[in-house]
Amino acid sequence: MSLGRALGASARWTFGAPAEPVAFHLQPQGWQASLPPALWPSPLSALPDDQRTKLVAPWPDIWIATGRRSIPYSLKIKALSGGRTLVVQTQDPRTSLDKFDLVIPPRHDRVEGANVFPILGPPTYWSDAEIAAAQARFPNLLAEPGRKLLISIGGDSRTHQLIDAKVAELESLFQRLPADGHRLWVTVSRRTPEGARVRLRRAAMNAKALFWENEQLDGPNPYLAWLSMCDAALVTEDSANLLADPAFFGKPTHILRLAGRSDRFDRLHQGFVQRGSARWFTGRIERWGYAPVREAERAADEILRLWTERHPAPPAA
Repeated sequence: MSLGRALGASARWTFGAPAEPVAFHLQPQGWQASLPPALWPSPLSALPDDQRTKLVAPWPDIWIATGRRSIPYSLKIKALSGGRTLVVQTQDPRTSLDKFDLVIPPRHDRVEGANVFPILGPPTYWSDAEIAAAQARFPNLLAEPGRKLLISIGGDSRTHQLIDAKVAELESLFQRLPADGHRLWVTVSRRTPEGARVRLRRAAMNAKALFWENEQLDGPNPYLAWLSMCDAALVTEDSANLLADPAFFGKPTHILRLAGRSDRFDRLHQGFVQRGSARWFTGRIERWGYAPVREAERAADEILRLWTERHPAPPAA
């Protein structure tokens, strides 16, 4: 959806205008889901009735899909539209790339092909209106004294673990960083272990930091406001989104190591470090500048380039 919204907001539409992107989540069921995506004999029959009725003519000009279970529907839309729909698949489809008009994977997946447009990390995107609305919901954030530091904490995954020693390190940072002149804005994720969330909430309270876990406990989500208004960010290494989100705003981003690693994540981290948006955390919050990382907008421009090739502007009268 981020990529679709970036496409809809593109300033490069020089004739006509795209419709507001329509987003929906397909939930196929039944035996076909166990087959390779390209071998589903009847993808539409795998959908509940209310979802099947969304996939009807007129077929879209542009179809953007993500996830392996979306692949049968990308192929179906391409066939039903007679190839007129520009079919874009994000991430690594792990099937023949020539089935799609464009594939937009993260660069660290090392997908290569003539129709591949790799990007750095995920296609993060927020519109100016979304950012302004988020800031308006939290008008007093910048009135608080100190340099604003967003601390985004992930958790356990297949490749990384938030072990007790790392929680203790964060607790120590919560004590030390305010003394260095930082105002802490702390958020945790669904993957943060329960014991860690309890400890970090207590440490944040003791540090007089703002802490957000969910709306039931902490009220409206301030994450976008914090991202756009912080001076710097400290993020755990287990999440591509945690790394890409502050980079969208050009915020100096410090990566906190967890237990575990993977080659794929090593490539992700190195990409952001080489881009100049991130550095490994060495105990001190640093300041530096760089151009914001706006990969969704760059990918949207590529989609638009292909679309305009298929739909050239009419000659001037």
